[in-house]
This record gives sequence, C-alpha cells and structure tokens, in this order.
Amino acid sequence: MIVFPAIDLKAGQVVRLAEGDMDRATVYGDNPAHQASLFAQAGSQYLHVVDLDGSFAGRAENREAVEGILKSFPGHVQLGGGIRTREAVSGWFDLGVSRVVMGTAALKDPQFVKDMAKEFPGGIVVAVDARDGMVATEGWADVSDVSVVDLARRFEDAGVASLLFTDIGRDGLLKGVNLDATVELARRVDIPVIASGGVKGIDDIRMLKIHEADGIEGVITGRALYDGRLDLKAAIEMAEA
Repeated sequence: MIVFPAIDLKAGQVVRLAEGDMDRATVYGDNPAHQASLFAQAGSQYLHVVDLDGSFAGRAENREAVEGILKSFPGHVQLGGGIRTREAVSGWFDLGVSRVVMGTAALKDPQFVKDMAKEFPGGIVVAVDARDGMVATEGWADVSDVSVVDLARRFEDAGVASLLFTDIGRDGLLKGVNLDATVELARRVDIPVIASGGVKGIDDIRMLKIHEADGIEGVITGRALYDGRLDLKAAIEMAEA
C-alpha cells in the first residue's frame, strides 16, 4: 500500500483546507519545493499535489510551484486540479508528472477522461469526491445527483489507474478516514482505490492496510503530517509491511 503525502497549493503556498473550503485554509509553508524534498528525505517515493486555485479556475494556477516540486522530488508525483484539456494532460506528463488526477472532467466529460486513459496508459486517476455519498465537482463547490459507485463504474473498462476517493466532510478535519465507505467502494469496483480525507494518525494507516486485499491501493494524508500527528516514515513502514 502506498502512502501519498499531500501538498495542496494555494497562491503558491502549502495549505490544507477544511472540508474543501478555500476560506478555511491553514498555511503550512511558502516553499512547496522544500516541503517536497522533506517528504523525500523521510522516505517517500510518492507525492500527491493539488493545484487548489486550478480546481476552481479550470486551468493551471500554480504552475511555477508544481515545476519546483518536480525538480526537487525524485519520486512519482501525482497531480490534480483543473486539468481538463488534452493539452494540459500531455503538458504535465512532458514535465515529469507520473499520474494526472481528473475529477470534474470525469463527471462532465467521461469520454474525454476515457480517451486520456487510453492515450496515457496507467497515467490517469479518477477523483471521486463525495459529500454524503454523492459526487462533488468544481473544487467541491457543487454537489451532483450522481452517486460515487455509479460514477466509479463508468470507468471500469476504461483503463484508468486508480480511483481517488475523498470524503469531503472529513477532509482536513482529522476525524479519521471513512473506512467503511472506502472499503465498500473498493469492493464494488474493479479499479484500485486510494483513500483520502480525514486521516488523523497511524491507526488509519493500519486499518486501511488490513483491507489492502479488498482493493485499497494507497492513502493520501496531509494535515496529520503537518500537525505532527502522523510520522511519515512510520506510516510508510506500516503500509509497506
């Protein structure tokens, strides 16, 4: 199982949001590249990066910060946030991004996402962001009438690498990961699932690891790391055991 430390970018700074609310941002630093290198020093070979401004704008808004991260982090970088055109997808792969995360596009233009998954095998992750079991889009500002499982199943034969499942109601609040919903999704689809939202400590890693065989590929954690509640090295060791 993979532990993805998260770097969320807002106006070039490293932040964490509460429940996806841009007005409830905690700033953890102004040097994303340095933060990426610290995660690498702790043993991380994977990184999850989100251009929060881009999620709302529908285009890259923190390109310089992402480029800095790519230069300073020697492992695999998974990037999301406003990536909604073929030019954007291919451009990030050309710069060295390992996987591109697509959320709003997956709901609004699923064929486009399927085309990208075919063109870039193993490179596309579909973000399934949920509020009360329903898919949220546009940087989580809007909630659709599509269920998480229904959206996920649309991509079962599309060749996407993973599903990134986030419980918005827990994100950034240290409430603990929504284990039941995450495992249920993993069991109901054939695509590996990455858990996200609410990780508060090593117990979340341990519980997800128990369900790795159900299809849990990894877990994303941010605030717990920044607040010192979760030791990245210990989390990676548990996930890889």
